[in-house]
Amino acid sequence: MPHKKSRGKVDKSQIKSTEYFRKLEGKKLFVQGDEAVAYGALFAGCRFYAGYPITPASEIFEIIARDMPKFGGFCVQMEDEIASIASVIGASATGAKAMTATSGPGFSLMQENIGYAIMTEIPCVIINVQRSGPSTGQATLPAQGDVMQTRWGTHGDHEIIALSPNSVQECFELIVKCFNLSEIYRHPVILLMDGAVGHLREKLELPKLENLSIIERKTVEASELIPRMINIGEMQAVHYTGSTHKENGMRDTFSRDVHEKLASRLYNKIDLNREKIVQVKDSTFPHDKVAVLSYGAVSRPALGAVMKARENGMKVGHMRLVTLWPFPKKQIEELGRNVEKLIIPEMNLGQIIREVERYVDIPIVSIPKIGGVVHSQREIYNKITEVYENV
Repeated sequence: MPHKKSRGKVDKSQIKSTEYFRKLEGKKLFVQGDEAVAYGALFAGCRFYAGYPITPASEIFEIIARDMPKFGGFCVQMEDEIASIASVIGASATGAKAMTATSGPGFSLMQENIGYAIMTEIPCVIINVQRSGPSTGQATLPAQGDVMQTRWGTHGDHEIIALSPNSVQECFELIVKCFNLSEIYRHPVILLMDGAVGHLREKLELPKLENLSIIERKTVEASELIPRMINIGEMQAVHYTGSTHKENGMRDTFSRDVHEKLASRLYNKIDLNREKIVQVKDSTFPHDKVAVLSYGAVSRPALGAVMKARENGMKVGHMRLVTLWPFPKKQIEELGRNVEKLIIPEMNLGQIIREVERYVDIPIVSIPKIGGVVHSQREIYNKITEVYENV
């Protein structure tokens, strides 16, 4: 039987938690993106972290390890990334908001269990601070090479949610959103950063607690697509399986109808709510001839290049993808109808461009760049000038 607290007994961990956040709320800090993620996770209610140190995500682990135990949370260094994501899933199944952070090689190891979290509908948050690959690659240098692995890394038919910050402030804000989305949709959510944003240092304004919108599991209402979650330990029978299962959780791996109904519901709960999840920052204007589409760290020089082009009389717009997955196809289709050419700079050899090509019928110019260096504003501006002259 669970231990029952005596009537009127004070929860000391709750008091410590409140004191911790009261000291931080409203403050302005000068921190890295990784550090902002850690603070955001704590503000969002994360109370369990399991991970394995890996560059360039280690600072997230360091802040969590330092601060989470101060108010009763648990931070555990696991033997590898497989154990890390498994522990996170287990902690979430008991009711804790839980997350892990890694980079490319560790993210690859997590893929099977990400699929398990999708199939069992267990909320959790995974942070991938991308670095150059394949394999060990350039361990300390940034990249955007995991975009397609994020979408298709685990096997089977599924959807995924992935957000991409481009500033320290957004690292905080989007990790809070990741936890909220995870709770709402009972689904793993990925914060797909890149090493340039993770190690970028700039101002972070921490919000007042009363101004922060936090979704708690107990407040999420069940729907036709998303059943109510029962946490292990709530004195009710709970059965989790990664195998195809019926609505009561019991395995049925032979019935086509059972599998189709289950897999379709898991897919549709994200797909049919796409417009509620998707977020883009659209800086295009009527009559723009060319647009630049970017995300993550590259969106910073991209926007600067677009502003310079406009100052020089060119009709150029910019769209930034904050949500990479589910893909904002409606917004991309509209962009493709409104401009004549599209430029896409990425810190890879062309990944998101493959998805964009499915939804537009205009010429697309790729600006790939690898080797651990973010595009310069001049590089993107020169390409804008070249493309614009040939429209």
